[in-house]
Parts: sequence; structure tokens; C-alpha cells
Amino acid sequence: MVTFTDLYAEYGVKSPHDLFERLREERPLFQVELPNGVPLWFVTRYADCRAGLGDARLSNRIGTRIVSQDVLPAEIRSSMGTHMLRVDGTDHTRLRRLVSSVFTAKRIEHLRPMIEQMTSELLDRMAVREQPDAIHELAYPLPMQVICELLGVPVSDHQRFQAWSNAYLAGVGTANFPVDVVTEFVYYVRDLVKQKRAEPDDKLLSAMISARDNEDRLAENELTSMCFLLIIAGYETTVNLLGNGTAMLLADPELADRLRADHDAIPAAVEEFLRYESPVPGASFRVATETLELGGQTVQEGELVLISLLSANRDEQSFPDSMAFEADRTPNPHMAFGYGMHYCLGAPLARLEAEIAFRQLLERFPKMERKDPSAELRWRPGLVMRGLTELPVTLNQ
Repeated sequence: MVTFTDLYAEYGVKSPHDLFERLREERPLFQVELPNGVPLWFVTRYADCRAGLGDARLSNRIGTRIVSQDVLPAEIRSSMGTHMLRVDGTDHTRLRRLVSSVFTAKRIEHLRPMIEQMTSELLDRMAVREQPDAIHELAYPLPMQVICELLGVPVSDHQRFQAWSNAYLAGVGTANFPVDVVTEFVYYVRDLVKQKRAEPDDKLLSAMISARDNEDRLAENELTSMCFLLIIAGYETTVNLLGNGTAMLLADPELADRLRADHDAIPAAVEEFLRYESPVPGASFRVATETLELGGQTVQEGELVLISLLSANRDEQSFPDSMAFEADRTPNPHMAFGYGMHYCLGAPLARLEAEIAFRQLLERFPKMERKDPSAELRWRPGLVMRGLTELPVTLNQ
């Protein structure tokens, strides 16, 4: 069987798009083996990916199979995996209803002044750095500050959260899953929930603790799992959106000038950043609850499926001239935030952060350039996220 490592051997994580283009034509759905030996079906075409994401027979209830059942103690598995992305059907509906009741559009919009201030302060610090890096000075800290502010995490612990998140994502699907990291994170969040239960504030975590649907409310494991999901999904995806989008702006000065002159064009450009270099290369792993047909192949009950959002969003059958970046592409039905019942609840927050960050970045540093435009972009390893490790720049103020 072809391994996942073999799949990327020719192009690596640096430039998978040519490889995916060939796969969509020649092998749109086939089996590969993860680095830890677990086999799964790999789906590359937009139509098949959308069908898979909308098929209730492909369940998110895979537990920790991708890291093996004996790696994590049962209590830790429950504390990190009892969230909306790991349940289906009525359980998913219940959790999403409870969380949606507090994670509202109004609450997100109220974050605008705070995000604008955070962004401005980060750019102030970036302006006085001798060797500024757009990833480390903006893309990493802004989403982390926002999520930690939402949860009520002390500023002194922000770096710990970032380290936990990076270690977890680098280890998913490998033989070196960071058990100690996940355990430490779970214990921290349990203490945070206990603290907010005793001394509630106006943050999202306190609101989730008190959220009710008649007599129903989130259980302890559901609260810790939702915090875990917010850190991983709400933080990491936005980091990569900001980093990947900034790299594309630096590669196209004419686009940067156009968006600087017309802020109303930034939201459409953000959607194209999401499509063109999707921050999440694949949807969460699914397992077939019964035998089904997908993409002309038979997926047997119990087999795992990985849907490639990165490939789907470059499918020429759904996006004319798909390999070209078009900042005003319309329509743009990308699946960077997923599709169907598990569509990302935090998508509006990610969009808000990106629109604010790109607007301020373009205004503040109109002459910003990559420090070494000829250097290859370096991409983070791992199966779960697609983002840059660094982006050194010169501000030329």
C-alpha cells in the first residue's frame, strides 16, 4: 500500500498542488497508509469531497484510532474528544445548539474593537523589531490572544497554549503522539473550568458553563473538549490564514496596492486566500459506519476516510482557472471551513480577524517586502494544518 509519506515524496509539503492536480485526474480516491500504519481512503475531487462531507454514513466518531487506543488514558481521551467535531446526529445537534447559544454573531462582532486594538499593538511591536517576521509577530500572536481572551486565559499562559497546540498538531497521525502535552493541556483546562465555575466572568468559557437548553447543559468533559477544539481549530486555522495570505500579498504588490486603496475588496480576497492556500489541508478523519460508494470506489464499513480540502479547493471542475489567484473570484464556493453539519462554527471570527489584520497591515507597512524574495517558503510539517514556519520581512518604513 502507498504510504502517506510516499504520497508527498515527489513534492513534499512545499508544493502539493501539482501532485493533487494529477491525482484528481488519475487517482481521485485511493488508499494510503498513515505514518503510524493506519490505512485510509484519500479523497481529492471537489464533488467527491463535498459528497463525503455531507454523507452521514461517514462518521466523525473515530475516537483516537489515528493515534491508537492504548496511547491515551480513557479519561484524557474523553476530556479532549467529546466535542462537536467528534460526534454526529442528535449528539452533535445538542452540542452545537448549546455552544451556538453563546458563540453568537453579536458576541463576535463585539470583539471587533478588541481585535483592532490587539492588531495595532502587535504592529507597533513589529515596527521596532530589527528582524521582523510576519508569522511570529502577527500571525501567531493575534489569534492566540483572541482565543485566550475569549476563554479568559491569563496573558502569562498564552505561550504555553501555543506550544501545546503546535506539539499536538505536529504529532497527529504519527508514531510520536505527544501524550504528555495533551495530558498537561487537559489538566490545565480542567483547572480553568473549575476557576470560572467558582468565579464567573463575561468570557466565553463562563458563558458555556452557564449555557442551558431547558435542563440540559454542557458536561465537564464536553467543556474541556470544547476548549481543546477552540484552541486547535479557532487558533491554528487563523494563524495559517494570516500567514498564507500575507505571503500571497507580498508576492503580488499590485494586489496589495489594490486592497490598500479599496478596503471593501478585502473580504473577497480573504475568501480567495482561503481557497487558494487552504489553512486546513484535510477535514477531520471520518470512519464509514456502513459500506458505501464514493468517487467510484467501495468504502467498506470501518474504513477511514480523509477528505482533502486543499485539493478540492483547486479542482478545475469547480473553479475555472483554479491554479490562478483571483482576488475577486465570484462565485467562490470553497470548502476551507468544511461543509455540511460540521461546518466551522468559528468561521465568522476567523474572517473578522483576517479582514482587520490585512487592512491594518496594508495601511501600516505599505512598503513591506519579503526579506529574501528568492528564498523558498518553508511549510510546517504535519497532516492537520498547512502554514508557514516563518516569513521574514523588511518594512521599509
